[in-house]
Amino acid sequence: MADRALVVIPTYNERENLPQIVPLVLEQDPQLDILVVDDGSPDGTGAIADQLAADNPRVHVLHRPAKEGLGRAYLAGFRWALERPYRYVFEMDSDFSHDPTYLPKFLTAIEGADLVLGSRYVNGVRVINWPMSRLLLSWFANKYVRWITWLPLTDATGGFKCFRREVLAAIPLDRVASNGYSFQIEMSYRAWRKGFRLVEVPIIFTDRIEGHSKMNKRIVREAIWMVWWIRLQGLLGRLG
Repeated sequence: MADRALVVIPTYNERENLPQIVPLVLEQDPQLDILVVDDGSPDGTGAIADQLAADNPRVHVLHRPAKEGLGRAYLAGFRWALERPYRYVFEMDSDFSHDPTYLPKFLTAIEGADLVLGSRYVNGVRVINWPMSRLLLSWFANKYVRWITWLPLTDATGGFKCFRREVLAAIPLDRVASNGYSFQIEMSYRAWRKGFRLVEVPIIFTDRIEGHSKMNKRIVREAIWMVWWIRLQGLLGRLG
């Protein structure tokens, strides 16, 4: 399993999308496994994940009793991965906003990097089905993040990523404070501060068709003030 990669897919009420996205991920490369992290979905997503795992040994499921946020779900998945000899660990949404066909491109890019990030804003804007208000919010948010943290990314809030295991092992996961979109910023910032190589690859982001977006005002508020906390912790040398 030393050369295998794990795709961590958090779910909450994704019964329509999960049976479709899992086979598409697996067919991209034979070295890919999947870990579905389900936060007690009341719509039966967890049971669907269990059936997919029963049908294919490359699919695994981690059940969590309640919804605790995207960041907590990813951290649980990262810990699960680090307990096993996976070389690479992906973050990926289950709603098709992240196209599985980009996974081989990430695997190629990670050969010369420590953290590969899918960017919606490299050499232009690549977003489909978003209203202009949300697109502008996202675009300006990334300018805001770069201005405060100096993080050299065009898309610090994106959640389509591939980590080398060494990056996750070097980050004290129990000290990661963010949970919403700022979780993506904090993980990248911690990796960058530790000297790991960050590389962005262009992706086309398509807003979900099935289900409902997890974006809300609380997540936006958290991201606004957490960026300042992340920067301050970096200046004080407390992100080790």
